Amino acid sequence: MGAQESKLTELLGPSINGLGYELVGIEYLPAGKQSVLRIYIDAEQGILVDDCAKVSHQVSAVLDVEDPIRGAYTLEVSSPGLDRPLFTAEQYAAQIGQTVRIQLGRALDGRRKFKGELVEVTEEGIVLSDSGESHQLPFDIIEKGRLVP
Repeated sequence: MGAQESKLTELLGPSINGLGYELVGIEYLPAGKQSVLRIYIDAEQGILVDDCAKVSHQVSAVLDVEDPIRGAYTLEVSSPGLDRPLFTAEQYAAQIGQTVRIQLGRALDGRRKFKGELVEVTEEGIVLSDSGESHQLPFDIIEKGRLVP
């Protein structure tokens, strides 16, 4: 998770949790006027469109007051879906035994993309098994992680 996402998580997490939702994670994709701030939420009973609208309204108010992002952007509030994004060590640990797809910020062993069974989570990163081959992927270079449904 980048510095911008960490800052936004600290800023928005309490408001989202206060509404009774879990903040799964935040993605900020800067692209000039096409920038996107994507917020993933979840709840025990699942997420409906009304839940996304409620969180969007609350988050918009906080963002308007705090103004943590310069320039224009589109706010999207979404459920994590079947291909749930993974942001934290705890989220990875809850998915041990599942197939995940990982994209790294920089190449490791000549590769940036990995797919395999999540077999272990350590303090430093995750271990994937892909066709009997083991890959240790450090958290500090994981750009994106998702479950493979």
